[in-house]
Amino acid sequence: MSKISTLQVEKANEFIVNWLKSYATNAKVNGFVVGISGGVDSAVTSTLCAQTGLQVVCVEMPIHQAESHVSRAREHISQLMHRYSNVSRAETNLTSVFESFKEVLPTDTTESQLNLTLANTRARIRMTTLYYYGGIYGLLVAGTGNKVEDFGVGFYTKYGDGGVVVSPIADLLKSDVFALGAFLKIPESILNAAPTDGLFGDDRTDEEQLGASYDELEWAMQQDEEGKTSADFSGREKIAFEIYKRLNTSNQHKMQPIPICLIPKSLK
Repeated sequence: MSKISTLQVEKANEFIVNWLKSYATNAKVNGFVVGISGGVDSAVTSTLCAQTGLQVVCVEMPIHQAESHVSRAREHISQLMHRYSNVSRAETNLTSVFESFKEVLPTDTTESQLNLTLANTRARIRMTTLYYYGGIYGLLVAGTGNKVEDFGVGFYTKYGDGGVVVSPIADLLKSDVFALGAFLKIPESILNAAPTDGLFGDDRTDEEQLGASYDELEWAMQQDEEGKTSADFSGREKIAFEIYKRLNTSNQHKMQPIPICLIPKSLK
């Protein structure tokens, strides 16, 4: 399963930048705030925002962060600031906030469940921080999720990195994001790094967490959209397709609107 994107990158780049600029102008805000992780999605998103000419604040929010993530994030922000005068950086080290939060909450659960809950807590603390910057500077929180994560396997934290105002790359497959990243000349260190969410304070990759690569998940998503089933495949393709279907099914609560209890008119 090769990583081949058919995205018309130059036209797509122009379309997304115009969309972002139009949305921000109509919303009467000053620009965008983006959380920078050191990964390709946030690098591409922040570069797209920078091209609008509006104010862009790139925020680093380390919480016991792996050094490789920190160095890639800083390399990208420095490059972006050199290329675009409307870009600025901010760093809010949230490690002490995270530790203080842990101290006042119960931990009487399994280790795996606790680790997952704390990982999601990191994402939600960061979301709150981005909205703070957005509030004081009049900026929109720009999301960094791609189509495979947001609408395929639900690989994000509800009300964490999923809690955004605009999602400029959410209709792009992961291979599209990489193609756009190469076109935008984001750092090679980011383009060559294995994707990771950075929520566990180590270098574990997305593939290790998901059980399949983005190439495989992207392929499975396309097969599912064409109406294929697990019975249509064998070997590794069958495994990848079943992983995709399991994640897609279990994470529908993230992708669907919040359930609302509609009260019958007879009770009002």
